[in-house]
Amino acid sequence: MAAAYYSSLTDLAKQLRAELQTKKFFLLYAYNGTGKTRLSVEFKDLGKNDDERDTLYFNAFTEDLFQWDNDLKNDRERVLKINKDSRFFAGLAELEMDNRIRRLLDRYADFDFRIDTTEWEVSFSREVKSGNTTKLVEDIKVSRGEENIFIWCFFLAIVQLTLDGAEAYKWVKYIYVDDPISSLDENNAIAVAHHLTQILMQSDRGPRVVVSTHHVLFFNVLCNEIKNKAHRYFLKNAANPGGYSLLDTSAKPFLHHLSTLVELHQVDSSGALYTHHFNMMRRVMEQTASFFGLEDWKACIKATDDDPDKTLYKRMIDLMSHGDYSLYEPREMMAENKAHFRTIFRQFVAGHPFNPALFANDAK
Repeated sequence: MAAAYYSSLTDLAKQLRAELQTKKFFLLYAYNGTGKTRLSVEFKDLGKNDDERDTLYFNAFTEDLFQWDNDLKNDRERVLKINKDSRFFAGLAELEMDNRIRRLLDRYADFDFRIDTTEWEVSFSREVKSGNTTKLVEDIKVSRGEENIFIWCFFLAIVQLTLDGAEAYKWVKYIYVDDPISSLDENNAIAVAHHLTQILMQSDRGPRVVVSTHHVLFFNVLCNEIKNKAHRYFLKNAANPGGYSLLDTSAKPFLHHLSTLVELHQVDSSGALYTHHFNMMRRVMEQTASFFGLEDWKACIKATDDDPDKTLYKRMIDLMSHGDYSLYEPREMMAENKAHFRTIFRQFVAGHPFNPALFANDAK
């Protein structure tokens, strides 16, 4: 399927809302810097009507609702301050949020916390073993990853309240999650994706859901868990500055390097080759070399030992992929470089067991 083009994030956000009328989930993969967070804001803003809202969202702005007070004067009572003016915390005092969050947090962390709804702050503690004794250390500053997972569990507790029909969150018609795992390792990425889908798939009813991420593993776990209940797309900056390209990946497995490989095949076929495509090709070669246990990406250039062009191709990829070639200001290759690119790319594809179906004509 050919990619759909959108001239603005507002138009794209409208399309997301339209597609959510037919399926409950919309999964979106995009590189960092593409505009995922801005898209979540556009989506949220489309649901604003004076004081009315319809979207519960998790993104970088959600994390900003929590700010550290590190007690610089005494360096002892460190607390995480809560922005009490946000509707995100509508049920904080009445709905026993401490216990709801704790049940979720115990999956991921070994620290405890206490929410003070008078001072609107969170304090953290941890049991530390020393020999045969255990000591409770209070008012600690948790790591950035631990802070993120606490905020994430806070959000999940609110999602659960929304799914349970809590009066404080009756206004939620959409849930939008943008990159919840920026500071987590891959093991936790899998756990978070699995846990999120467990919660969201309790029922086919309830709010419609958008999840966007730059994390390939997280995206793949979501796709595998949700399967045919979701629209799955790859969001990219379009060749025209300011535009966006949305590629449907629902019909095939999604992996970052495979998606890049398909894109390179498309530009090879169309002739729309730009200098940054050398960089993309080298990245795919590096991932392929890593998968096959090869020494480095150069081993992916399938040429005979007596081929005089083998050294040329290595140097060309090395040179072109280290140049200052931007995705946002593409420069078209010279005809000679296009010819070299095509030769290298086609040898690479032919020399590795990629599924030929990946390179089927988009029109099919």
